[in-house]
Amino acid sequence: MGIDRRTFIQLVTGGVVGSLFTPVIWKSLDDAAIWSQNWSWIPRLKYGQITEQATISKFGPSPCSLMVKSVAGSPYVAKGNADNEMSKGGVDAISAGGAQLLYSPSRVKGPMKKVADGKYESISWDDAEKMLSKKLSAVKGQAGKLAIVSGDATGTSTEVLSAFAAGMGSNDCYLMPGDEQAAAVALENMGGSGQIGYDLENSDFVLLIGADAMNSWGSVVRNQRVYADNRPTGGDIESVYVYAGPFLNSTAAISDKWIPVAPGTGAIFSLGLAYHMLNAGASASVADFADFKTLVMSRFTPDKVEKAIGVAPGVMAGLAKQLMSASAPLVISGSEFGQGAGAVDIIAASALNMLLGRVGEKGGMKLLAELPLAVDSAVSRAELSSRDFAGYLAAVATDKVKAPEVMMAYEANPVYAMPQATTMAAAIAKVPFLVSFSTWMDETASTADLIMPNPHSFERFDDAQTPYGVGTAMLSACAPVIEPLYNGKSTVDVILGVASGLGIDLGYESVEAVLQAKAEKAGADWDSLVEGAAYVSDSTESGSLKFAASVLSKAVIMPKGGEIALAPYAKLNVGSSTMAIPPLNCVTVSKFELQGKDLFVQINGKTAKKLNASEGSKVKLAGAGGECVARVHINEGVMNDVIAAPLGFGHTAWDEFSRGKGDNISKILTVGTEPGTGMAVWTSSFVSVA
Repeated sequence: MGIDRRTFIQLVTGGVVGSLFTPVIWKSLDDAAIWSQNWSWIPRLKYGQITEQATISKFGPSPCSLMVKSVAGSPYVAKGNADNEMSKGGVDAISAGGAQLLYSPSRVKGPMKKVADGKYESISWDDAEKMLSKKLSAVKGQAGKLAIVSGDATGTSTEVLSAFAAGMGSNDCYLMPGDEQAAAVALENMGGSGQIGYDLENSDFVLLIGADAMNSWGSVVRNQRVYADNRPTGGDIESVYVYAGPFLNSTAAISDKWIPVAPGTGAIFSLGLAYHMLNAGASASVADFADFKTLVMSRFTPDKVEKAIGVAPGVMAGLAKQLMSASAPLVISGSEFGQGAGAVDIIAASALNMLLGRVGEKGGMKLLAELPLAVDSAVSRAELSSRDFAGYLAAVATDKVKAPEVMMAYEANPVYAMPQATTMAAAIAKVPFLVSFSTWMDETASTADLIMPNPHSFERFDDAQTPYGVGTAMLSACAPVIEPLYNGKSTVDVILGVASGLGIDLGYESVEAVLQAKAEKAGADWDSLVEGAAYVSDSTESGSLKFAASVLSKAVIMPKGGEIALAPYAKLNVGSSTMAIPPLNCVTVSKFELQGKDLFVQINGKTAKKLNASEGSKVKLAGAGGECVARVHINEGVMNDVIAAPLGFGHTAWDEFSRGKGDNISKILTVGTEPGTGMAVWTSSFVSVA
């Protein structure tokens, strides 16, 4: 019997209707749904008591005070701690994902040693500590054989490391580069003591020279909160902001006025303003005032300054008048990307504050007293901050200084984050035994001979004292929010144990005891600190500053002009010198900074025409230490002959969210030596473009 069209439709319809009414299909679908819910890899909600605990995170360049919410003991969200003065309730773009970073694929899950084929083998903590002790025992008491670098400028942990270095007979304990180094060297040359701070809260006119306060200078989150408090939406504006820098960055964008000034010329800009102030009768009762005035009035006249940095005399005169007529003006200078500036930039800006009578005043520049040391044999923060790690590594690279036998990196990733990165990485490669205490498998850890992972910020005791840039001395501390997920161990506990075995008495047996002693010596209540409060001290240093005219005379050099200047910038959403791009932040990366694996740099139309470049074209940037490849984005917010380039890309380690994305601009920074102070500087980096 044949099947005609009518019969075919009847059969199909009957089949569909029959399927709908039979329970077999629906039962099978229900069973499949129940079965798939039991797959082991499917995330499951955790039920239990919701708790909230204070902590501090150190993912960015400045510590951030947080409140962490947990369910059944597992953190799931972090927010700012409004009761803590250190970050005033704000939270940075990395710390916001702190709970998720507990489970980052980049975490080092336990101690490891490098084996013959360059891979890593897990070992026990006992074996790791014996291995480290053996290497250190062989160099104890020998100067130049041990070097330590810390990326934590605010923690008492670094005090312990500096005391340990001293006990080993080493003077080579350093901090990773930052604006604090330039400030420390500047203060030393001006005859001051303590730590330079700035009372942003109480200033009614803030001039930022280079310092990108909304992205990379000082305590960024706190700066943002102060700005918001002083300029509430719809409310009265209590503070005027002016930014002088090479392109329209976040700080320039929120300021009342942006004055284009090339990278590395901040000191000339400041001294150009000083000319107009002196001309208007500004003075200061300082020993070298006459020398300073002679220097400024002869070498930084309006025509010379305009020729050097392109700022018209009328603009400079107008700004000087605004500063002198404000009730509480404040001048801050720093690098556009949080590192590499010279001490003279700080000295010149400080000179303006001195001419304005704003040193030690409410809303002005402060000389903050250091909190007492917890470990008696530790190096003071001022001395540690002034030490020059970039200069040290550059000397190792050129064999002017012999490489140490052992180098230890704590909360630091120098293989990636140092200027002229390839050269510096080669210097570190000369070290026979490199130890990383990193929580993450970063570039330094991935080349180390021994990895001894420090727990995540939420898993450990820690503290933070007086971040650079704040206006008062302060201290915060935290206890673990969660038990360690992996086999990490506090670096301080490791060092205390190893030191004891080597016969070096640091006075404590645990990290908690060290931090409690720090709080006690500072006059703070430990219990209040770990509950989220900050200890704040109004103590400042006495004594006057000098202009350091002799240093300014040697160090401030007028630019030759005609070159293409590099203006790197840092944004916390793409990480910091110790963190790569957090996985959750990938969606926040601008298409004008990264597309696929291509890095983008920004230049204006006039510069693009000069370089024969156009939107999207590929260029090769070459500096003293290497090359980078990038595509061009035309942005009229960049001044002439300047290339604005984002830091934080081009990782070769970490995870799939960061590795191989873009290029590392640090490779093409050029490290030079500042005349007059001898410190390494790299804000005046120039590039060739092909």
